[in-house]
Amino acid sequence: MNSTKNTELISEIISMPNWLRRSIGKASEISTVQRIIKQRQIHTICEEGRCPNRGECYAQKTATFLLMGPTCTRSCGFCQVDKGHAPMAIDPEEPMKVAEAVQILGLSYVVLTSVARDDLADGGAGHFVKTMEAVRHLNPDTQIEVLTPDFWDGAGEVGQYQRLKSIISAQPACFNHNVETVRRLTGPVRRGAKYDRSLAVLATVKEINPSIPTKSGLMLGHGETVEEIIQTMVDLRSVGCDRLTLGQYMRPSLAHLPVQKYWTPAEFEELGNTARKMGFSHVRSGPLVRSSYHAGEEEVRETGE
Repeated sequence: MNSTKNTELISEIISMPNWLRRSIGKASEISTVQRIIKQRQIHTICEEGRCPNRGECYAQKTATFLLMGPTCTRSCGFCQVDKGHAPMAIDPEEPMKVAEAVQILGLSYVVLTSVARDDLADGGAGHFVKTMEAVRHLNPDTQIEVLTPDFWDGAGEVGQYQRLKSIISAQPACFNHNVETVRRLTGPVRRGAKYDRSLAVLATVKEINPSIPTKSGLMLGHGETVEEIIQTMVDLRSVGCDRLTLGQYMRPSLAHLPVQKYWTPAEFEELGNTARKMGFSHVRSGPLVRSSYHAGEEEVRETGE
């Protein structure tokens, strides 16, 4: 890194608000998870995405596994996940490896997510199903949430519908698909994705099985306005989205999009209250909130367990 870039990075770190600075948790809990996933050559978005809450989630027996390798076929401007070169071949043993990790760690709630795999015939939908089946085989009491890409292959909605139907048929506890940002900023922030296509994913899930809770999230700080955020909430509720997460975008590196604004905790609280008034059943809104933050608590609250 040259001196100019180094100076820019240092300046950005120094300017970060105090409310975004926090301990990542107990090193022992983090190292235990890291060791287990490394031994099995599997991945978590907690680690690949450098999530600031990973220590807290591990302590609460929750983790988010990243399926189908750490390399994405898309190139979103905000995301830490590796991209820009050919993804690795699918590991047919990954579903059982993930299931074994869940068992060893004693996880009560698991989120299964993946990179976008536009190179695969089904976009990876079948691999989601196989992993869900393997996790349930070894861990029948573990709740499974899925956080999926849009499964769009450019060939039309029929193929996308079938991919979504296969996952919904496996009965996840919650189906999560993030819009990530407001309509106006979708192009530069989510390259390869479409705002209306993401809304259609959530609408299709409800069409296939209205009883499965749906969830979406936004990362604020790309230059969106309050009015645009509220309109996005309206759009999400219009397709029956039940749950919402709002968090602060933090630039992973100088190669990623710069932060346009650091939203304050008070602003997040106000937006969260607005979302609750709109009818979202569960809302997590705060600077350090991420898609799977306290995800398991939502299921406990709904089932009363």
